[in-house]
Amino acid sequence: MNVKSCRLPGQLARLTITGLGALAIAAGLLSVDQAKAGNSAKASRETDGAKLYSMHCARCHAERYPTERTDAQWKTIMLHMRTRATIPAVDSEAILEYMQDSN
Repeated sequence: MNVKSCRLPGQLARLTITGLGALAIAAGLLSVDQAKAGNSAKASRETDGAKLYSMHCARCHAERYPTERTDAQWKTIMLHMRTRATIPAVDSEAILEYMQDSN
């Protein structure tokens, strides 16, 4: 990808965290270590979301696959289940992010 293509709003929205990290490194805004830390933090959140899903959701439900629902449906489900199952807000957000990112 060249820098010109980043000026279009639709293409900018499709950039991944890795792509943004590469652009920031090229611009001298981030070091390579900072970019790697950002990518590993995202991977860590996804792992945490999967673990939290197992801990909170799978105790009552059969496993659901992220592709079974749209992002909007997962958001509605998590709002409902957060209250019903007394899931902490931080855990609920991590589970929702995991389900939406895996979609």
